[in-house]
Amino acid sequence: MTLTLAAISQTIQKLTSPPLGDGGKPSLYVIKIGGNIIDDEEKLSSFLESFAALQTGAAFILVHGGGKLATRLAEKTGIPQQLIDGRRITDEETLKIVTMVYAGYINKNIVARLQANGCNAIGLSGADGNAVLAHKRIVSGNTDYGFAGDVDEVNARLLSTLLEQNFAIVLAPITHDKKGQLLNTNADTIAQETAKALSDIYDVTLIYSFEKSGVLLDAGDDTTVITTINPASYRQLKLEQKIFAGMIPKLDNAFAALSSGVKKVVIGKAEALTQLLAGNAGTTITNE
Repeated sequence: MTLTLAAISQTIQKLTSPPLGDGGKPSLYVIKIGGNIIDDEEKLSSFLESFAALQTGAAFILVHGGGKLATRLAEKTGIPQQLIDGRRITDEETLKIVTMVYAGYINKNIVARLQANGCNAIGLSGADGNAVLAHKRIVSGNTDYGFAGDVDEVNARLLSTLLEQNFAIVLAPITHDKKGQLLNTNADTIAQETAKALSDIYDVTLIYSFEKSGVLLDAGDDTTVITTINPASYRQLKLEQKIFAGMIPKLDNAFAALSSGVKKVVIGKAEALTQLLAGNAGTTITNE
């Protein structure tokens, strides 16, 4: 009887486990959603419906930022905001705002809407369960980014345990230094570091989904998608200044992830999420 029960248990576990990727490990998709999608109610609803519909076996982590809501709230409360190269200077009062907006309203709003679409999601900040440990960014030149954080470690054991329980994880970009200090951390970087940390356990595909169709030769023309970029073509594109400057940090993150065990990186339009996962849309970044 014991052997029979054990066999049944093993069969159930195989049937409910995520499908194996090419490397013989379970498949995991780490998806970063862009701020312009979060700001657009119609696009966000469409994206979350598509995301919820994907919950058919593979594991998923959704990483988000805060869009413009934090900036609007800061303006309403009279807290001046400063951006340098697109990155927010996070002073003490701004840290309170971004924590409330990112780890509070936006994170829980996404979780609630995924639940409404039949996706059993759980929302975390980097401080929850020691999910993402970071340190305060070192002052560079004359620029002090305040309470901005750079990632030291992602708690792969915690995240994999939750994924094994069939939760989709929604991760907000608020981290901590394990000394009681919260930090505001770039969401693209968190997505990259999360993908890298879990690549020993999973076959990881990292997807940057935003308002554009991919990496474009002409930033104003959504039909000029570069379908594939490898290290050689990336160097040439930068040399010829054919890549929009704002895209370079995403591409640098993509190649860093590939060099650290991530299987594939795709950049593309959030509304085409299903096609991005299938490799039929967007820009695929490879190390080959």
